[in-house]
Amino acid sequence: MQTMETTRTVKSVAQKIADFSRERHRMPTYEEMLALLALRSKSVVHFWMNKLLEERILEKDQKGHLTFINSLIGVPLAGNVSAGFPSPAEEELRDVISFDEYLITNQSKSFLLKVDGDSMIGAGIMPGDLVLVERGREPKTGDIVIAEVDGSWTMKYFYKRGKEVYLEAANPKYPRIKPQSEMRLGGVVTAVVRKYHT
Repeated sequence: MQTMETTRTVKSVAQKIADFSRERHRMPTYEEMLALLALRSKSVVHFWMNKLLEERILEKDQKGHLTFINSLIGVPLAGNVSAGFPSPAEEELRDVISFDEYLITNQSKSFLLKVDGDSMIGAGIMPGDLVLVERGREPKTGDIVIAEVDGSWTMKYFYKRGKEVYLEAANPKYPRIKPQSEMRLGGVVTAVVRKYHT
């Protein structure tokens, strides 16, 4: 098992390559990686590339070129800020996080949907938001789910009382939904993403 220090080093190497890739719109060459990672030998670059392949951060495409499996977009976590009475945010860099790593617990079973409609505005989910959904997760009462009810897909709160199962909106103008014939669960909503500026 890897130590925390090794894991952090692997992430920092991946982040430097991801930053280069995002700025240049291509992966760095081995020659460029020498300077990028402050290494002296291409054999050490080769070692780190194998590490990233083992960690399933990188993969090889059909032509044998290295590429990221996920969009590794690291953003500095600079500290905390009060959401109540204003207080200065801490300036020091605490960590670098990838949104994929932060939001997704099961990559192979997760997908995104764009929200259309206002039935979940009481839950803070607005039209145009993206919701991250994990398929195969067993919903608990109060979870927000994606479900097909009597042939139509919807996103609502999931409730189970004894044998009775129903869905409820987070907007009072929408009625409670009870399946007349069948209900099929597509997944449980695990996160919401909203972009304020384009």
